[in-house]
Amino acid sequence: MSRNDTQRAIERGETMLGIEFGSTRIKAILIDKDHTPIASGSHDWENRYENGVWTYSLDDVWTGLQASYQQLVADVRTQYDVPLTTIGAMGFSGMMHGYMAFDRNDNLLVPFRTWRNTITGPAAEELTELFQFNIPQRWSIAHLRQAILNQEAHVKEIDFLTTLAGYVHWQLTGQKVIGIGEASGMFPIDSDANAYDAGMIDLFNRQLAAAGISWQLQDILPEVLPAGAIAGALTPKGAQLLDPTGQLQAGIPFCPAEGDAGTGMVATNSVAQRTGNVSAGTSVFAMIVLEKALSQLYPEIDMVTTPGGKPVAMVHSNNCTSDLNDWVALFSEFARELGVEIGQSRLFEMLYRQALKGDADAGGLLAYNYLSGEHITHMEKGRPLFVRTPESRFTLANFMRVHLFSALGALKLGMDILFDREQVEIDQILGHGGFFKTEGVGQKIMAAALNVPVSVMETAGEGGAWGIALLAAYMHQKTAGETLDAYLADKVFAGEKGVTVAPDPRDVAGFGAFMERYQDGLVIERSAIDALKE
Repeated sequence: MSRNDTQRAIERGETMLGIEFGSTRIKAILIDKDHTPIASGSHDWENRYENGVWTYSLDDVWTGLQASYQQLVADVRTQYDVPLTTIGAMGFSGMMHGYMAFDRNDNLLVPFRTWRNTITGPAAEELTELFQFNIPQRWSIAHLRQAILNQEAHVKEIDFLTTLAGYVHWQLTGQKVIGIGEASGMFPIDSDANAYDAGMIDLFNRQLAAAGISWQLQDILPEVLPAGAIAGALTPKGAQLLDPTGQLQAGIPFCPAEGDAGTGMVATNSVAQRTGNVSAGTSVFAMIVLEKALSQLYPEIDMVTTPGGKPVAMVHSNNCTSDLNDWVALFSEFARELGVEIGQSRLFEMLYRQALKGDADAGGLLAYNYLSGEHITHMEKGRPLFVRTPESRFTLANFMRVHLFSALGALKLGMDILFDREQVEIDQILGHGGFFKTEGVGQKIMAAALNVPVSVMETAGEGGAWGIALLAAYMHQKTAGETLDAYLADKVFAGEKGVTVAPDPRDVAGFGAFMERYQDGLVIERSAIDALKE
């Protein structure tokens, strides 16, 4: 679209707005009807550790949201010289999980408990056994059950339980609803019914009755809506909350609020069966859209859904590139001692490319990148290690290769459950994150680890705010009967440029040999944790 066309689209409300609350930044993106970002705004924020709980205050939520939106409004004015008074559709996304409990007068009963809190271990373990379904500590239901176990006084006063995205959506629309992908991080979902699992609801209600609690779980959870549903409209009160200047008009339709995992799937076109995406940076996680439910419970795998309600297996590893980054920093320090100035990006690229020159199995070297604990391998703490034998081929190329391998070691163990035990099949994985910044290297290593083609698209860096804007566009522009995966494939990503790397059989075999060492050597990591005290 030309600048004049974009101006007219803004004035006519032919745009879609997506805003996502990330852990360190609130980002707003305005897109046109062709799904192209035309303006943006952002606001940095940080969680606080108060009284043993990681939290954000409600004041931080609203000041951050307003600042992000006003920056977007200013960007629209600067680029197109028009005010932003109306929008075709909009939606909100946020960090999944967590605990926001309100009483019948809409008062927050206890400070917002975010996904980052690891204070629900007993509840998560109990519920996993009760449901025979993996309940991670960060899930909303685990927080609720832990509050019951702790006999917290506020529990009997709960009238509504939601997430951050669900809270903002409720305040702007008056609707206590939530997208199904976000809901799947609150409580297990029945993907056949696109609703909370009724059998598990009943099991939890029996616990409530035993604890003398009068309300039932289904009465306090937000209503579940799939992608494409109209989830309310901006109220006059909501318009004033979002834009205190009074320029923004009420009545704008909302799509269901979604979680950051769901918007990540949308932003990478990974919502159809046999597709998946992997985000690799400080941590690494893979989301695989399943054709059928898993045959049994696996504590290594979280079960969530796409925004359309399809079951998704999520494998999450706490550690990815942080240890590798520390080694690169050491090389940078050495270079400075030699009087050589080299930019960080150039150094990363040079060292990453060395990895492609190494032996297929990284020369018999072994590394563990555990700066923090790793639940997949049952390590509660981190002790980064580099290990070799006298016969190992200790070269720079093999050293870099083994650390890239190590970044994916724990992820590989979780993915093997899906591929080997459950016979899950996928056509390709879409990669995004810092692991893939050096063209071709991270893709080649990931393809070797997972033995599937790995693609990186030009739009992969647009992020979750773009993803929720796309969901608003889908609600606003879809045709009758058009599914979310069809809409994305045909109208958003058709002709999308990207690079796909297929697995090299030599690399696959080499990574397999590394993984044998990796699993055999876990006893070394355990010994380091036990012997090296903090």
